[in-house]
Amino acid sequence: MTELKAIIFDVDGTLANTEEAHRIAFNYAFEQAGLPWNWDVELYTKLLKVTGGKERINYYVTDFLDETIGQDVVVSLHQAKNAQYQAIIQRKELPLRSGILSLINECRQSNMRIAIATTTSPGNVQNLVTATMGEDALDWFEFIADAESAPIKKPAPDVYEFVLDKMGLKAEETLALEDSYNGVTAATAINIPTLITVNNYTADDEFAGAMVVVSELGDEDTACEVISVDDSIDKSLVGNNITLDTLKQLHKSFTSK
Repeated sequence: MTELKAIIFDVDGTLANTEEAHRIAFNYAFEQAGLPWNWDVELYTKLLKVTGGKERINYYVTDFLDETIGQDVVVSLHQAKNAQYQAIIQRKELPLRSGILSLINECRQSNMRIAIATTTSPGNVQNLVTATMGEDALDWFEFIADAESAPIKKPAPDVYEFVLDKMGLKAEETLALEDSYNGVTAATAINIPTLITVNNYTADDEFAGAMVVVSELGDEDTACEVISVDDSIDKSLVGNNITLDTLKQLHKSFTSK
């Protein structure tokens, strides 16, 4: 039996439903730059196929507009977008998803190692964590890997390989919390057991290889809905909400198959 030694959290869409705020911030940056671009929900859902803000702008210009764009313009737009996104965070308009804070607190109280593996910008990670969990919350995580840690973004597994190396752990000794196709593909590419909490932008994604897919972690006010489980998992293990004990049981079943 493989013991669960660490939980690795994604950020965007996993800790909080950030994607709508990102979309609004992108549109603000476009407007401020005098560009006639508007990313509605339907379009942004398609653009989320590509991770990374600058990469997403390039993808939109080349694949949707069939045009080219200077990278200095891309960088400027991305900086303006991040500034607006961080303003949204500072106004505390992005609460954590249900069950996230209680799970993190459980991990801290139980000496379960926790880390972050994301491909978003360092400032976005830091501001979201401190705004939603407190000024000292960054210190709760043993390691935080972001876009600067692993420039090759999800669905490539690089950011997870980076975290495992820094923590000195094997993939099967960890469990990843993700929300998207890109996330589950990155984690499972190196055999990290992965639990998915879907959101409005990823509900129709494919989650092949995921250990469990649920609507959210859930809490005393909001029960999680089980969407799918691996054949090795007894669905009844999930219960009404995902706790640290739940994750340990799921991990045990999944890694013992």
